[in-house]
Amino acid sequence: MNISLLTSIIGIFGAAIIAAVTYWLTKKREQEAEWRKEKLAYYKAFIESLSGTVEGDSTPDGQRAYAKACNNLLLFAPVSVLEAMEAFRNETKESNPNRSFEKHDLLLAKLLLEIRRDIRIYPQDNPDTFKPKLWSSGSRKNLP
Repeated sequence: MNISLLTSIIGIFGAAIIAAVTYWLTKKREQEAEWRKEKLAYYKAFIESLSGTVEGDSTPDGQRAYAKACNNLLLFAPVSVLEAMEAFRNETKESNPNRSFEKHDLLLAKLLLEIRRDIRIYPQDNPDTFKPKLWSSGSRKNLP
């Protein structure tokens, strides 16, 4: 077999392999981007649902939306997020007679840090300085 034919065959196979690998990597990136977009939508719904549970703004509909959003996270969130969510829910549930604002804030920060880690926020947050607070609307209920 002459050397030019062999070089051509190797070149064709090499080009085919490079094309296949490039296609596979592109598809993988597209799938990861789509998965991340889906996660962000669920996480956004979860964060929005927290507004319906904030003291002063809590409503039965808000509590239902929060429960639904928490349940949706069970589909895809990593165990670290689920554990942080469960700790937060146990602290904030109405049946907990020992609720405290300090523990609420600490567990909320842990939960949000885990969510931010899952969606790969960069640069990574410093747990010592990350102190999120939930805001209520400030509107007063039951006004005449």
